[in-house]
Amino acid sequence: MNKQSNIVVTGAAGFIGSCLVSFLNNKGYNNLILVDNFSRADKNINLNGKTFLHKIEREIFFQWIKNEKPKIEFVYHIGARTDTAEFDYSIHEHLNVDYSKKIWNYCVEKNIPLVYASSAATYGAGELGYSDDENRIKDLKPLNPYGVSKNEFDKWVLQQIKDDLKIPPAWAGLKFFNVYGPNEYHKARMASVIFHSYHQIIQNGFVKLFKSHKPEFKDGEQLRDFIYVKDVLKICYWFLECWQIDLQTFISGIYNVGTGNARSFNDLVKATFAGLDMKPEIKYIDMPEDIRNTYQYYTQAEMQKIKNAGYNEKMFSLEEGVDDYIRNYLKEKKYY
Repeated sequence: MNKQSNIVVTGAAGFIGSCLVSFLNNKGYNNLILVDNFSRADKNINLNGKTFLHKIEREIFFQWIKNEKPKIEFVYHIGARTDTAEFDYSIHEHLNVDYSKKIWNYCVEKNIPLVYASSAATYGAGELGYSDDENRIKDLKPLNPYGVSKNEFDKWVLQQIKDDLKIPPAWAGLKFFNVYGPNEYHKARMASVIFHSYHQIIQNGFVKLFKSHKPEFKDGEQLRDFIYVKDVLKICYWFLECWQIDLQTFISGIYNVGTGNARSFNDLVKATFAGLDMKPEIKYIDMPEDIRNTYQYYTQAEMQKIKNAGYNEKMFSLEEGVDDYIRNYLKEKKYY
């Protein structure tokens, strides 16, 4: 495989997908086949200035590859319906389960390595912990249809292996924790807390955070594993590098992608104010009832598995990541 190899990126106009396109361009990969629903102008802006071969609408992609027969050498399946407040499971099932199975089967048929996006939403309330031990996946209890769909695909993948069915030559499912960073301008309600905090500060001079509805957590002390998108990109690329060096070094499996260090929303907001050189002011509000019963109070990725596989890059701290995001992107609405 060389820099002229064709690489597919699904979800290419979205937050992580578009950042991945830019990252690959910066590494010299320009023969990219981008797949997404390109009907939204606010998402397409994420691709301005990027280099690629083709933009293919998501729903015609499989017909397109059947007709055009491109030689594809790697697939990043990042695309998904990620709205945790969308409770129509059929939407998640179509895009996150059925479509993902078709991607997997294509990679099997054509012998193509695959990296796909899973999610920390699969862990639900965390009653079974946050270990990426694949033996635990069948017992996880996600709190919303999005998490269910991601877990159903993970379970299906593991069943393929258990039943000794055909699998791609190398594959990795990445359980993204709370990712933040540039190119999430279009995400509205589903954008990161940093994004919303920044705009609240600009408009009002203060930030609203949800009150805790559990006695063991103080207001604003709900904990999440926040990971800067630039670290996510390095991990995604690391799997490509492993495959390039030696297919045998690409240790297939399902991996957590977080920092391994849970931080509070209060810490996050203080870092946001610091990025604006302002003193923090926080007001606590009631959590909306429609998400109160499905809200995660604590997430923290166990990261030993990917370290054992050989990934040991230093990650951005929350303060470093938020500062870079605000000063180099949000302040001037720049894209990655």
